[in-house]
Amino acid sequence: MTKATQPSQDVQEMVAQSDTGARNPSGLSGRIMWFVPLCWSLFQLWYASPLPFIFNFGILNDTEARSIHLAFAIFLAFTAYPALKGSPRDRIPVVDWALAFAGSLSAAYIYLFYTSLAGRSGAPTTLDIVVAVTGMILLLEATRRALGPPLMVVAAVFLLYTFGGPHMPDVIAHKGASLNKAMSHLWLTTEGVFGVALGVSTSFVFLFVLFGAMLERAGAGAYFIKVAFSLLGHMKGGPAKAAVVASGLSGLVSGSSIANVVTTGTFTIPLMKRVGFPGTKAGAVEVAASTNGQLTPPIMGAAAFLMVEYVGISYVDVIRHALLPALISYIALLYIVHLEACKAGMTGLPRRYKPTAAQSLLSFTGTILGLVVLSAIVYYGIGWTKDVFGDAATPIVTVALLLAYIGLISISSKYQDHAMMNIDEELVEVPEPGPTIKSGLHFLLPIVVLVWCLTVERFSPGLSAFWATVFMIFILITQRPLMALFNKNSELVQATKEGFIDLGESLVVGARNMIGIGVATAAAGTVVGVVTLTGIGLVMTDFVEFISGGSVILMLLFTAIISLVLGMGLPTTANYIVVSTLMAPVIVTLGAAHGLIIPLIAVHLFVFYFGILADDTPPVGLAAFAAAAIAKSDPIRTGIQGFTYDIRTAILPFMFVFNTQLLMIGVDSWWHLFLTVASAVLAMLVFSSATQGWWFTKNKWWETVLMLIITFSFFRPGFWWDELYPAKDIYQGTEIVQIAEQLVPGQSLELRVAGETLEGDMMEKTVLLPFEETAQTGEERVSSMGLMLNSNDNKMIVDMVEFGSPAEASGIDFDWEIKQVLVPADRPMKEWVFVPTLLLLILMGFNQRRRAQKESLTA
Repeated sequence: MTKATQPSQDVQEMVAQSDTGARNPSGLSGRIMWFVPLCWSLFQLWYASPLPFIFNFGILNDTEARSIHLAFAIFLAFTAYPALKGSPRDRIPVVDWALAFAGSLSAAYIYLFYTSLAGRSGAPTTLDIVVAVTGMILLLEATRRALGPPLMVVAAVFLLYTFGGPHMPDVIAHKGASLNKAMSHLWLTTEGVFGVALGVSTSFVFLFVLFGAMLERAGAGAYFIKVAFSLLGHMKGGPAKAAVVASGLSGLVSGSSIANVVTTGTFTIPLMKRVGFPGTKAGAVEVAASTNGQLTPPIMGAAAFLMVEYVGISYVDVIRHALLPALISYIALLYIVHLEACKAGMTGLPRRYKPTAAQSLLSFTGTILGLVVLSAIVYYGIGWTKDVFGDAATPIVTVALLLAYIGLISISSKYQDHAMMNIDEELVEVPEPGPTIKSGLHFLLPIVVLVWCLTVERFSPGLSAFWATVFMIFILITQRPLMALFNKNSELVQATKEGFIDLGESLVVGARNMIGIGVATAAAGTVVGVVTLTGIGLVMTDFVEFISGGSVILMLLFTAIISLVLGMGLPTTANYIVVSTLMAPVIVTLGAAHGLIIPLIAVHLFVFYFGILADDTPPVGLAAFAAAAIAKSDPIRTGIQGFTYDIRTAILPFMFVFNTQLLMIGVDSWWHLFLTVASAVLAMLVFSSATQGWWFTKNKWWETVLMLIITFSFFRPGFWWDELYPAKDIYQGTEIVQIAEQLVPGQSLELRVAGETLEGDMMEKTVLLPFEETAQTGEERVSSMGLMLNSNDNKMIVDMVEFGSPAEASGIDFDWEIKQVLVPADRPMKEWVFVPTLLLLILMGFNQRRRAQKESLTA
């Protein structure tokens, strides 16, 4: 083994240990380890497809499917992951086979005995409890093997809390639970291990991970890297900018930070070092870009699918809310790289031709906005066929898609020398963008299928991923033979054979990539089950309110720290499940108590962002270790540097909690959308300059302070505007009917309410209640909110709350008082704050530019 290849092999070992399992046995064991993941992928495809209902065979309900899903995950966790560092890698010990079978049978118990378990629900037999205890212990061990000790420890602590409730400190004490009750709740129902999180892994996540594995096997991952490099490699610090864009694009095909680092970093880190980046900064840029790959819709490290279930909104809405923060985060990282290159006086790699200014602008903006434009083309450019052709639109678009595929393959076949180009340390110039882009245009078509199914057909995420995966199967089987055909290559049979090999390998790799996610969602489900069993969620509200003193900012900081600490050892998905289960309801409740209505999606994205940031947080950030191995740099310093680059991502969640327009909430026109996007991007660029201490030249201390104030003003213009013009007009609760009558359809009524909770505590909070658009009078509108009111002693008292109504969902109870009605004030738009802010920024820019010119003359 040569010195040069050592880091690469170390990194591959790290990825295997983290994502797919470090064992690679030969012989019969090796064939089993290939066949079982293949069966898992085929099972998931069958479950997601319409075929069971067409043939009326193999129809499974959600609980049965989750049971089989976890059985596969536990079996592979014990066979693919060694028990200890010194355990054999080339064979599977007998004890691991025994544990694998015991664990998978425990997981499959619900499927095997589903009918009898349903018949004795709540009255488990001794065998039920034995199986549940065995399964729980083996799940914790499988989690330790696949993901390390942290998640296992977190799950074990919550289990301990379940049984030790009466012995806990008063602030978190509860009455406790028997072994029968706890194990029945956690293992034999859908409240714990087999709950929502594992359901999302079964229904959605597996297919998206499989889709990504197929894209990667087909060559799409390498294609995205080459395209990014051909477009950006010539700029200042070009390889670093290419790494940022390539990692963003790789977010489409990978939900793993470490895999993202290795896929793109193997090519880009050596090139960054060649153009002048120190090893620490080269690795840090790759870490920051790759961890942010999980912010990029549509996959988002599997959390997007969990948000669908937890928040109760559609998958398309999750993507819409997450898109702008992800976009501005990536643009800011590109700008940080540019500032680093300017500070060090770097140049890009030479290129063979000199494009025009228009071509340069097109290449840059096209790189950033390409996928957004592609999605818009699919939605608006193809979406009209649904209205024109009705049910015939789908077959028409399918035929058009196949013709487009054949046409793009014929184009790609002419540029295969560019497709096979290796980006490595010996690369001395940037490849031509045109041929590089043309070498794999057909890889965009599966993304077209995915966007079509999600946005036009409005299929579920699982069914959308299924059809995108079916198209990827078609591509894997046909792309090599078609290329051979168009190139008049006689090796047609060999090309066909290689296509089927690619398909088989991608099915196996996709399943092995899912082992960690499968056991992580199951183990995290334990935490969710304990929360529902013990009622600690209610305790957490009091606990956090006590710590934060009622301050929303301190509460958010507390949540961010919890996410970072847990995220150091937990995968992003498990971290998101644990923290959002504990903290999301608390933040919403305490925010409402202090007059701040925080949308649930904002809180969930807040938790998710800080969970991702933990991937490059020392001392545990595995992504930083992987990048440092490639860059031959110190992993702790690489992680710290990566985190400094990611500070821009850390401020975003605080901003969108207080300014929900950043999540596209409350944006009511194209002009408003433009202002929101432009101000957010500008704010993030200014913040990047402030944290890097450089704009046109080195910042003076007061310039950095001014930049931070400008950043805040662009992100939260309402903060200053509220000082000049009150945001709300406040009316007495007795005027609720008259005000409700004045509302326009679609507008919600904001109320300040107070009353006694079921626990006997007095509470006051702000709620937002929608009314039915068919309701015309004030009385009808209040009634449609679920409120029956009675005016008494100049107070508006709630007589009754309708079951299942918006009022009940918001937590209002009978005998509560409607204290105030809050109506948005008629005032100038808060975006007027941007005018003086922009003028101040321009003056600073002129000052810095003048100083930079003086420095260049005296240098």
